[in-house]
Amino acid sequence: MVHADGHTSPGSDPNPNHMNKFACGCAIVASIISIIFGYDTGVMSGAQIFIRKDLKINDTQIEVLAGILNLCALVGSLTAGKTSDVIGRRYTIALSAVIFLVGSVLMGYSPNYAVLMVGRCIAGVGVGFALMIAPVYSAEISSASHRGFLTSLPELCISLGILLGYVSNYCFGKLTLKLGWRLMLGIAAFPSLILAFGITKMPESPRWLVMQGRLEEAEKIMVLVSNTQEEAEERFRDILIAAEIEEETAVKAVGGGVTKNHGKSVWRELVIKPRPAVRLILIAAVGIHFFEHATGIEAVVLYSPRIFKKAGVVSKDKLLLATVGVGVTKAIFIIIATFLLDKVGRRKLLLTSTGGMVFALTSLAVSLTMVPRFGRLAWALSLSIVSTYAFVAFFSIGVGPITWVYSSEIFPLRLRAQGASIGVAVNRIMNATVSMSFLSMTKAITTGGVFFVFAGIAVAAWWFFFFMLPETKGVPLEEMEKLFGGGGPRGDRDGLEIQTKRVNN
Repeated sequence: MVHADGHTSPGSDPNPNHMNKFACGCAIVASIISIIFGYDTGVMSGAQIFIRKDLKINDTQIEVLAGILNLCALVGSLTAGKTSDVIGRRYTIALSAVIFLVGSVLMGYSPNYAVLMVGRCIAGVGVGFALMIAPVYSAEISSASHRGFLTSLPELCISLGILLGYVSNYCFGKLTLKLGWRLMLGIAAFPSLILAFGITKMPESPRWLVMQGRLEEAEKIMVLVSNTQEEAEERFRDILIAAEIEEETAVKAVGGGVTKNHGKSVWRELVIKPRPAVRLILIAAVGIHFFEHATGIEAVVLYSPRIFKKAGVVSKDKLLLATVGVGVTKAIFIIIATFLLDKVGRRKLLLTSTGGMVFALTSLAVSLTMVPRFGRLAWALSLSIVSTYAFVAFFSIGVGPITWVYSSEIFPLRLRAQGASIGVAVNRIMNATVSMSFLSMTKAITTGGVFFVFAGIAVAAWWFFFFMLPETKGVPLEEMEKLFGGGGPRGDRDGLEIQTKRVNN
């Protein structure tokens, strides 16, 4: 954007259809926290092999170790919503990085199982913060035309982190038993430390600033993350309307006054007595988070070495190498998804993704059922590996990234942080349920039987997405409620337009 004095705002672009570079940079930095979470998840798939041997623990303890991250993330996610409303989005990301740092140091030290569990629990709280805040921050600084791409970056970073965790397993697995797995877990402390300092140099979410009554700061940041003055004014005006900021409040803000919009209790509006549209939004957010993990992705990510072993792969190096392939597939297809979200749309990708998952899960279940009955079969081994990769690919091109994009964009402004935290809480509950029960379920109904169950759940997911999730591509955040039958933000756009110009001047 070129101003009267001739200088250009950072990230500005005279073409309003181009992605704003400054907003993109902010979303990338915010999403780094998701790499750390992805690493903590992926690295445990291989580390558990060495931890079990070194600490002499059983399958039940392994399940608890794997799943406790998500139970503690439940606490973190429910806390993060309120925290981000109080201290702001960027400081919540910094806090998450510090929590990860402490957890990683404890896991890397771990002289015994108890200390390892404490470190894993602390890291889990950081996971809850990260999963809630990174997509919300990215959504709040993005324009409607590129929100899908920027808001999917955290999921992409999770996949890159999982891949790095798999690579770490393969590399550090060649070290001594006592040193190898501790380095796998402890090395995550370094990016946590860097991010904790780096995030403080980023701007705050303009939407959070508006909610705090800091309108001048919000307007200045909105100029940075928009390509033209007209776009900045339009987006800023929509935020004022959504936040129900009165004209007198906008005038006072010019003089530096801070007026917070307290209003009714967020939880009352969201859960106790929601408007019909808000109720549907909450059902959509909870549903998409439920089905993301109920369809079994965590079982594949966390226990893929065991799945490949059941299929007939016996060499430890080959098991870890095949697992790296899962990480590569996940990362590649999420990269593809980030470029399709704003072109194809959320709904088409979601339905295509879920349909593909049904077929991949069914073929994986069939192949894993054949091996125990007829012994090692070349075709069953090949089918199981191809089906696993296909499942991960279909998941990553739709359900994986869209869950976070969709749930972070559909809530009204006042309810967004707390609404997103509820979605993340459900996400972590399902993640923990799958990760802590998968081994027990395989003993009860066989590995193939478990994947038949996942396939059935995927069918139910397709129908839920078809009937409950409208398309959100290109819709401004402030107009999302209308998609679910609501009247949208209250207020007089024309009346606020004059007042917005005063703030700009």
